[in-house]
Amino acid sequence: MTIQLEQYSAGHYEKSYEYRYFLPSKINDEWVWQASHINSLLERAAVKLGELNSFARLVPNIDLFIQLHVTKEAVVSSRIEGTQTNMQEAVLQEADVSPEHRNDWREVQNYIAALNQAINELESLPLSSRLLKKTHAILLDSVRDEHKLPGQFRTSQNWIGGNSLADATFIPPHHQYVNDLMGDLENFLHNHDIHVPALIRIAIAHYQFETIHPFLDGNGRIGRLLITLFLVSEGMLEKPLLYLSSYFEKNKSRYYDNLMLVQEKNNMLQWLKYFLVGIEQTATLAVNTLSNILGLKAEIEQSLRTKFGRRSANAQILLNALFKHPTTDVEQAQKICNLSYKAANDLVADMCKHGILKEMTGQSRNRMFMFSSYMAIFNE
Repeated sequence: MTIQLEQYSAGHYEKSYEYRYFLPSKINDEWVWQASHINSLLERAAVKLGELNSFARLVPNIDLFIQLHVTKEAVVSSRIEGTQTNMQEAVLQEADVSPEHRNDWREVQNYIAALNQAINELESLPLSSRLLKKTHAILLDSVRDEHKLPGQFRTSQNWIGGNSLADATFIPPHHQYVNDLMGDLENFLHNHDIHVPALIRIAIAHYQFETIHPFLDGNGRIGRLLITLFLVSEGMLEKPLLYLSSYFEKNKSRYYDNLMLVQEKNNMLQWLKYFLVGIEQTATLAVNTLSNILGLKAEIEQSLRTKFGRRSANAQILLNALFKHPTTDVEQAQKICNLSYKAANDLVADMCKHGILKEMTGQSRNRMFMFSSYMAIFNE
């Protein structure tokens, strides 16, 4: 059977005890459409994604820059769910974070760990419910929602919006359907007998995942992470450099409205348009970010060669470390460059003098320094 996009039926409501839940239609089938503008948007999104992938291949030491991309995704995706940590806090050690922000900081750090682990797992595991469960277990480890079945699909009813099932905005399917629906979603992602373009496939899969809401908590973050994992697993991205969380967060109500349009009006077409525009815009921004990073790197390396004299070699070593983790103190610089404390202190002072590092604490002791111009690129 083929699913005609314009005639797609998203599912139906079923009655349970004192509430109704939404049971989505299965998606593992051939999808066809008549709307030619979908093909145009698909082509533009694929071209921009290809440009990002090609550009990333040309960037020397690309792995230096990936970690801050991951950190930004963790901050933004967690912020959509209500955490308050910003980029400046996210790159600090826990001891340097104010006590009232540490719970939010831990959630962001869990997201970073979950994303990094999931990318590594793709080398030996297919993108699957098993992988998503392992990722979810890391996401909820030792944080506020650790009691909400980390690493397991839910075994009770959940809801979205409101304080209870009685006033919920949306109630996902009963938990008895979760395994079957997630199996269908997983099969859809890997079905080589259908001819659905990868970007259309992951757009539909993201919608379906959010509708199933298979976990008690963390569904939004796992659902957004699913997009990047799929693009990497399909070889459309060699490196995890594209994340849609910033696009979704820019107008959160529009994101949720487009998801609800599918559930309430069967309008998958509008969701696909919104998603493909997001891929195109986000890939374009990612290329610009990489370009700005390369420009900054070239400018600073020129400064190291002309202004740092005998310290230039150690300054380059510290700079490379700062591209991975953009904060340091003198003790860390000492270890990174294998220097005496005095030599490390002098090197950090030189980097502050030339505007590469900026002291963050305003203290004379326990000073922390940030690679502020690099951080600024990710705050744009």
